[in-house]
Amino acid sequence: MRKLVILIACAAVFSACDDTPKKKYKPGSIGALNTVAVVMPNAMWEGAVGDKVREHFAAPLIGLTWDEPRFNLEHMPPSVFTGTTRHRRSVLYVSRDSVTGAQVRSDLYASPQMVGVVKGTTDSAIMAAIETHAGQIIDSIRTMEMEEAQERFRRSLSKETIFQDKFGVTLRLPSIYKVGKQEENFVWIDREIQKGSMNIIAYEMPGDSFDNDSTFVRDIVRMRDSIGKLYIPGPDVPGKVTYMGTEKAFAPSVFPAEVGGKPAAEVRGIWEIVNYPMAGPFLTYIINDPENNRKLVLEGFTFAPATNKRDYMFELEAILRTVRFGNSPADSGPAAK
Repeated sequence: MRKLVILIACAAVFSACDDTPKKKYKPGSIGALNTVAVVMPNAMWEGAVGDKVREHFAAPLIGLTWDEPRFNLEHMPPSVFTGTTRHRRSVLYVSRDSVTGAQVRSDLYASPQMVGVVKGTTDSAIMAAIETHAGQIIDSIRTMEMEEAQERFRRSLSKETIFQDKFGVTLRLPSIYKVGKQEENFVWIDREIQKGSMNIIAYEMPGDSFDNDSTFVRDIVRMRDSIGKLYIPGPDVPGKVTYMGTEKAFAPSVFPAEVGGKPAAEVRGIWEIVNYPMAGPFLTYIINDPENNRKLVLEGFTFAPATNKRDYMFELEAILRTVRFGNSPADSGPAAK
């Protein structure tokens, strides 16, 4: 009995000495991808402040066949923002306050979660704060949404090794994607969707490609069109050759990027089927890989007539950005930014 008392006393002492901070439990966040809960009074939402929020957070995305917003916005007054409603993954909270400013807070009520907070002494001050800080808040939300999409891929990953076998890279690829075509320097995988398909292609270009900045966009179009003519045929049309090319009426947009830890060019535009009325959006990454004296080209494109395509293209981007070079598996590290 005496030994038992001593053991209990020792346990109590050690327990009292354990000052390790206890992690506070955060519930899992909820909400559809690319959807932001906007918390502000009704009058503010219906006025100039709401217009300023929509101007930035619902701005049309580049490279889609028609205007689609960057985010879907779901307004709610502050009185509704309680309980599980606070568990929304992406939140923009706008209010009057004695100070003016903005900040981004992560995992405030749930995890993962990003809450952009904008306050101001007047509506004009609030709009000025939105104008100044919207980019930072949008980037934070978008990065989190990209990581969330990539995390969801883990639920059912493909065991396909064709990218590793042909190009020495890996992708975190959902198992629903299947290999459709492969050539010596070309891979095409796709998945069926309700009204069409989502597609990823990969190929290599010589390391000294695109050396002339003045012809960069023209050279990209020429590259895409030549690959399309070789490997991506369109429907059979008597007396005509059909293949996937680049929409001639709209020059693609090009941005600097980093993909798989390497410098890259990000290209967004519209593809078309030459000699046939069919088109859709594409996203191309031209990745500089000097160690292998090449440019690795990864592209995602969607065929989904009469359907919104933003979320399809977001999924394709999320997949392409998991690329890893060498023997490091795409599923082993953190999601690519």
